[in-house]
Amino acid sequence: MSVLNFPALHESTAQSALQLKRQHYGDAMNNENITSALQVPPLSETTRHYAAYPASTGTPPVLANYRTVHAPAIVHSHFTVEREPQQRQLLAWRDRVGHIIDVLPSLHQIEKPFHASIDRYSVGKLAFTDCRSDALLLERSVARISTDSIRDYVFQVFMEGGVESDAGTYAQRRSSPSVARMIALDMNQPVRMQRHACRVLTLSVPRSLVEMNVPDAEAIHGRVIHDITPLTRLLVEHIASLNQNLGVISASEADSALHASIHLLAAAFGKQAGLTGNARAAARAAISGQVRRYIQANLHQAELSPESLLNTLQLPRGTLYRLFAHEGGLGAYIRNRRLRAAADELVRYPDLAVMDIAYGLGFKSASDFTRAFRRAYDMAPQDLRAQAFELRRTRSK
Repeated sequence: MSVLNFPALHESTAQSALQLKRQHYGDAMNNENITSALQVPPLSETTRHYAAYPASTGTPPVLANYRTVHAPAIVHSHFTVEREPQQRQLLAWRDRVGHIIDVLPSLHQIEKPFHASIDRYSVGKLAFTDCRSDALLLERSVARISTDSIRDYVFQVFMEGGVESDAGTYAQRRSSPSVARMIALDMNQPVRMQRHACRVLTLSVPRSLVEMNVPDAEAIHGRVIHDITPLTRLLVEHIASLNQNLGVISASEADSALHASIHLLAAAFGKQAGLTGNARAAARAAISGQVRRYIQANLHQAELSPESLLNTLQLPRGTLYRLFAHEGGLGAYIRNRRLRAAADELVRYPDLAVMDIAYGLGFKSASDFTRAFRRAYDMAPQDLRAQAFELRRTRSK
């Protein structure tokens, strides 16, 4: 007879957060401060009753007296392909996850048995999933991004298996399937992932919530945290414990636990990207944000370049180049932002000539633009337009 242990989950949340905050701000942070900062409330009577009640005997008879009236509901769904005909299993999975990311199956894969299942928990605007699947190739292409409205951040924790990912233009970041435990993805940026047979826990978070917790949040896209420190192991254990308890805790407690997880993940990835942690990291984040905003505001200026940016903003050259090293360099970052803007304009303005879009974004010729675009997205600008048109036509059916 098993007994649920959500109090341990609640304590692990506070302790995990305390370790992260102490790394960032020193031992002056205490448990009272960190609990307040994360807004994790004390355990309710509902949870205490659950924690002491045998899981196998069902809902405690007095539970209704304790449920919070105004808490967001927990909406749970389960999906599996096991009952599908063999030739439909992978295709059924593609249909199930296709509202977020594209599954790219080969004919050989379709003909083979495919095993996959997913449990999804929604609490307000947050979503948490527990997914098991065989190996598959996943992609969010620039055409897909340009035609949908999904802009969340996604944090994935691999309990089994792993992933190789090309995240962002020119695939600067690649994770190792043998050691990768966590990956952060910005759904507003391209990604292509070869996922091995795995069990993965995923937390989908509204963009605004991540940006509140991580300065210059887009820089965490494609970053990986490896299970090599006590702190990262503790974070994995916390997410696993949350998964075990989501089906039996109240909606308000689930909401608090999920928000605490967001704080922990955001702090961990922000620290890994050098954007949080101390005064130096805060300065890096401020400079990075200033530079990214300036570049975004001046993409259509032909003279925009690393040199013009250095002259205008009067920032240390070494600092600036180190900040964008993971993007392939400052010049590559500017070029990639221009290419992304071009992709959006190609879809938004289908009647505008490709040459006009290229010149408007500072490219010196249509041929230079086409070559750069093909290197970045593995397709010509005209092919992107055709693909986006087909995606819209398919969705309108």
